[in-house]
Amino acid sequence: MSVRKSVTVLLLTALLLSVLSGCGSKSYASDTANRNYQSPAACETMAASEDFAMSVADAETGSGEESIAEALPENRKWVITMNIDTETEDLDGALDSLNRQIAVLGGYIQEQNIRNGSAYSSLRYRSARMTVRIPAEQLDSFTTSLTDFSNVVSSSRSAEDITLSYVDTETRITALETERDRLLALIEQAETMSDLLEIESRLTDVNYELERYGSRLRTMDNQVSYATVYLSIQEVKEYTPVQEQTLWERISSGFLSSLKGLGNGTVNFIAWIIIMLPYLVVFGLIGWGAAALIRRWRRGRTAKRAEKAAKRAGTTPSESPEKESNS
Repeated sequence: MSVRKSVTVLLLTALLLSVLSGCGSKSYASDTANRNYQSPAACETMAASEDFAMSVADAETGSGEESIAEALPENRKWVITMNIDTETEDLDGALDSLNRQIAVLGGYIQEQNIRNGSAYSSLRYRSARMTVRIPAEQLDSFTTSLTDFSNVVSSSRSAEDITLSYVDTETRITALETERDRLLALIEQAETMSDLLEIESRLTDVNYELERYGSRLRTMDNQVSYATVYLSIQEVKEYTPVQEQTLWERISSGFLSSLKGLGNGTVNFIAWIIIMLPYLVVFGLIGWGAAALIRRWRRGRTAKRAEKAAKRAGTTPSESPEKESNS
């Protein structure tokens, strides 16, 4: 068989493999058996688990949170994501403790944003938002350590099963590697330049696909190995109560909060007056000057009206009193 026919057969074989790999990967048995994956019986059965997600929300720190790793089925590929809102009385100290704990657990901060409060508020409470990557097996240790330097207000956790996509990517890589080896063998058997160019063109495409699928596989490995935690830390003066209050506790705490609010409002008003005093003086002088000009203008207008009225009467305002006295 000539090289041209071999290339044609190879290309047809590669096309057939690419068509069958979409569903054939679901019944992939050789490699999945080595990894102890759950062997799927049909494409439809496995497709149902691809979009599976779990969410666990905790509004209180003492909710008895169970390790999600113990609840998830084994031999699967899980991408775990958490959202945690916390509060602390010392943001700088909390950040230092957090950085030390992340380093001990082998994680890293992917993104961080610190807000130093509002310039229009006298309280200027600060906050921090960050994206933390923690090894999946250390996630429970990390969430537990947050209670050492902060108050966890709320938390939620979700797990996405990507086993199907992972196995499908591995299957495509295996098929492409097989095709690449055959193309390399055909290069040595090429008889004409056109055959060689055709083989090299296909080999370039195969290498590109291998790199693309390899990058996707590495990304999924990172997502599985490291859980993603979206952490929010708010600096406060008092922690939010984590237990339901009794009626008397609600009344007393509400009354004290009202007193504190009244005191803070009074202090803020006095501070605002002092801060705005230069503007108040300037605008006060402008207003006083404008009022004086308006009064002067009104007196002049009144005098002119009296003068016009006296002229119509045939006398002047200065002469009319003398005439009245002589009469």
